[in-house]
Amino acid sequence: MSENAGLSEPRVKAAGSWRDYLVLAKARIVVMILITTAAGYVLGSSSPVDWMGLVTVLIGTALVAAGTNGFNEYVERNYDKLMVRTRRRPIPDGRISERAAFLFCSIATVAGVAFLALANNFLAAGVAFLTFFTYIFIYTPLKRRSTICTLVGAFPGALPPLIGWAAAAGSLNLQALLVFGVLFLWQLPHFLAIAWIYREDYARAGFHMTSVRDAEGLSSGRQAFFYSLALLSISVLPGLVHLSGMPYLVGALVAGIALLMASISFAIRRTMRSARQLFLFSNVYLLIMMSVLLIGKATL
Repeated sequence: MSENAGLSEPRVKAAGSWRDYLVLAKARIVVMILITTAAGYVLGSSSPVDWMGLVTVLIGTALVAAGTNGFNEYVERNYDKLMVRTRRRPIPDGRISERAAFLFCSIATVAGVAFLALANNFLAAGVAFLTFFTYIFIYTPLKRRSTICTLVGAFPGALPPLIGWAAAAGSLNLQALLVFGVLFLWQLPHFLAIAWIYREDYARAGFHMTSVRDAEGLSSGRQAFFYSLALLSISVLPGLVHLSGMPYLVGALVAGIALLMASISFAIRRTMRSARQLFLFSNVYLLIMMSVLLIGKATL
């Protein structure tokens, strides 16, 4: 009896618990992705909003996001073992086997893309697949080859609102691309802050981040400032093309200036505290921007 229990225990452990799969899928990041997807859907909708369509696009996007995040951990499982912040993830820690992780990610990704195609439209499914493909097959391997990975990684990270927009409108236009542009530029100071905070971990894993090559943080600081300034400039455009109203313009300016000030502080001090403040401000910025976009649209 005890022998059988001993043989079955590794298989149970390798299968993982539902909490382990939430960690594998990076549930918190999935929530942020769904917020931007929902915003894109509402912004791309004609009144009234098709709430059932919103529900279906969120379900499909959640599945693709979970699969994509999990595949990222699967591909980088051997490198995750080398980093303090990732070595307790389910795969390197042995709570989920490589086979189980691969199966979960495959099913989630394929099901998500198929669900979007059937429940919404092929354009939304195509954008979702593009997000998966560019993140896993371009950005992820590039992290070990060039510091340009940060810029490249911002592309798939900015696509979720376009999934929502495509699902609602069945097409993409200049207004949709402006929302993409805001999300694209937002990610750069956001990730530069993360890369600075965990620069020693990234160095141990052999990732080619700017913070690893830039010991003094001068380049990281300059880039955070430049991208925050560019973000402030482009963030007013949705209001000028009548995507959103005056509340958006006011909110975008206030949030953009606050993020720019946090970037300037990081560029000058380049300390752990200033990096964490920039990371915090960038998260708040995203929530504010999505909120004022929707509020502004309602006032048109």
